[in-house]
Amino acid sequence: MNKQTAPERTAAPLPEQAVADYLDEHPDFFERHSALLARIRLPHGRNPSTVSLVERQVIVLREKNQKLEARLQELIEVARANDVLAARIHRLACRLIRTRDAAALIDTLETSLREDFGASEWLLVLARPEGSPFAAIDSRHLRVVAPNAPELKMFETLFESGRPRCGQIRDSQRDFLFGVGTTEIGSAALVPLGARPHTDLLAIGSPDAERFAPTMSTEFLARIGELVSETVSAL
Repeated sequence: MNKQTAPERTAAPLPEQAVADYLDEHPDFFERHSALLARIRLPHGRNPSTVSLVERQVIVLREKNQKLEARLQELIEVARANDVLAARIHRLACRLIRTRDAAALIDTLETSLREDFGASEWLLVLARPEGSPFAAIDSRHLRVVAPNAPELKMFETLFESGRPRCGQIRDSQRDFLFGVGTTEIGSAALVPLGARPHTDLLAIGSPDAERFAPTMSTEFLARIGELVSETVSAL
C-alpha cells in the first residue's frame, strides 16, 4: 500500500505592513541582528547606486535636519519682522500720546504711516455730527461724514465683523476712499475704529496687489486701530 505524502505547503508571504508594524514595535531589532545591516541595500534617492541601511538613515537624518534648519530660519525671520513692527507701533503710540488736538493727530498719522509703514495712500474716515473739531480740518487724509451718511453702507460687512480686512476692494469703495479713478490701488487694509457699532475706519492703500493679501495676519493692524481709536475718542 502506497503512502501518500502530504503536499508541501509554501508559507504565505508576510504582508509588508506587518513587517513595518513589527519593526516599529521592536526598534532594537537591528541591534539584535546587526549582520542584516551590512546585507540590506537601499537605492540612494534618484541615484541608481545603492547604500546600506545605516547610510540611508544618515541621509534621511541629514535631510530632516536641513528641513528643521530651514524652518527654524523661517521662524527667526518672522520673529525679527514682528520685532520691527512692534517697535514701529511703539513709536506710533509715543507720538499719539503727545497729540493734543485733531490737527496734530492727522499730522502724527501722516508722519508715522509714511515713515514707519511706507504708506502714502491712507484715509481716516470719521462719522461725526456738525461742530466736530475734525470737521474744520482740511486734509486729503481725513474724511468727515454724517453719522447716517449713505457711503458708510459700503462698509457694513467690515463694521459688523469688527476686524481689519486686507485684499482688493470694490471700485466704489476705492473711489470713495482714495478718489474717483484711482486705479493704482492694488490692495488695501481696512481697519474699523471705535466701539461697536463701528462707523469709523482707517484705510491704507498700496499699488502692490500683494502688499495687503487676504491671508496676512491682521493682529498689528488691529493694534494700530485701537491706538487711533483711543486718541480720536480723547480729542
